[in-house]
Amino acid sequence: MADRREGSLEAPTRHPLDWQNPDFYDEEKLLAEMERVFDICHGCRRCVSLCHAFPTLFDLVDESDTMEIDGVKKEDYWKVVEHCYLCDLCFLTKCPYVPPHEWNVDFPHLMLQAKAVHFKKHGAKFRDKVLAATDTVPRLAGIPIVAGVVNSLNHSKPFRKVLESTLGVDQDAVIPNYTSKPLRSRLKPKPDAQGEPAGPTTGKVALFATCYGNYNQPDMGEDLVAVFEHNGIPVTIAEKERCCGMPKLELGDLEAVAEAKEVNIPVLAKLVDEGWDIVAPIPSCVLMFKQELPLMFPDDEQVAKVRDHIYDPFEYLMLRHKHGKLKTDFRNPLGKVAYHVACHQRVQRIGHKTREALSLVPDTEIEMIERCSGHDGTYAVKKEYHAISMKLVRPVANRVKKAEPDHYTSDCIMAGHHIAHAIDDGSDVEHPISLLRKAYGI
Repeated sequence: MADRREGSLEAPTRHPLDWQNPDFYDEEKLLAEMERVFDICHGCRRCVSLCHAFPTLFDLVDESDTMEIDGVKKEDYWKVVEHCYLCDLCFLTKCPYVPPHEWNVDFPHLMLQAKAVHFKKHGAKFRDKVLAATDTVPRLAGIPIVAGVVNSLNHSKPFRKVLESTLGVDQDAVIPNYTSKPLRSRLKPKPDAQGEPAGPTTGKVALFATCYGNYNQPDMGEDLVAVFEHNGIPVTIAEKERCCGMPKLELGDLEAVAEAKEVNIPVLAKLVDEGWDIVAPIPSCVLMFKQELPLMFPDDEQVAKVRDHIYDPFEYLMLRHKHGKLKTDFRNPLGKVAYHVACHQRVQRIGHKTREALSLVPDTEIEMIERCSGHDGTYAVKKEYHAISMKLVRPVANRVKKAEPDHYTSDCIMAGHHIAHAIDDGSDVEHPISLLRKAYGI
């Protein structure tokens, strides 16, 4: 490796994912690129505290005979891949060698390529397929009567031990409850609603409910609707939706991502054509439409259209506030709020809009925690990774406990429940949109 050069000071540039090129699945070329990038990472080590992928890599190097990347067995590269959950923080916040730097390091996309190569060659474990079926399993588990049984079993220690031994779902991991009344059944389309434009916003939004928001925590979506409509923003529901594709992306099942895109994008693009903006309460889902699908389908005009009109809820509200269209008639102070900033929101490059919105509430103090919770949707519930995820979340939980807040919150409500699990004092997380509704008193 040549002498290290100064990192680029230009904004990171993301290249499209060339996933339909046969060379993308050439394992020999993949391993060569992994060796190149791993060598650069070994010489830098700025990302050691982000997740478990980098400590795994550096331990492999340090324990090798040469203490360089050439001393690491190629088959051990996959140990690094399995700990990357594509949060993108290394690319956006740490790495000085991302494009346009000539070394062209995109660690998350390299890991995604490795996952795709592995999936094409070996498929996925039954457990991983079940956990990634986020719009199929919840629909079955949410059948009336069945939902109650499933929820009871998920809180049964004997059953959880069986689930761990048979499926590999850690018996101590948090598994969300299922509802027999999904969010989409609670909301009605509003085809004739009119919005008041402000800045780039049309003033009327279509809610992409998300799998978790639909089947596990519908009150989150109801709180979003209440806050938006309190601000004169009509909210409709998309005619139909599939999972955004993020769980399949993390598996490396890119064909399944493409299949979900073929269902979602035409529906959402049609809504955009009809004057609706799109919002979703889960950062990973917003990121999927803002970044991952546009990088997978860079020439698809409908994908680009959705990309340009989908918003994080607080991004949308603060855009409205900038133009004097956000109500500040708050009735209830929130006191001290410990706010965990979700990774997939941080990498959207929108700034700290949730903090800005909550800070508008009088007598409210926001303490931000910018560190990964180690949850990643499915990583924390897998038997082989749960202990690691608890190690990763511990600093976040300690920050929350030290703050002694009146509320603690995260835009990624699943990460929030993982934090609550680590705190283990009977308290629970609240979604920031629910806090905002509480502040409005509506």
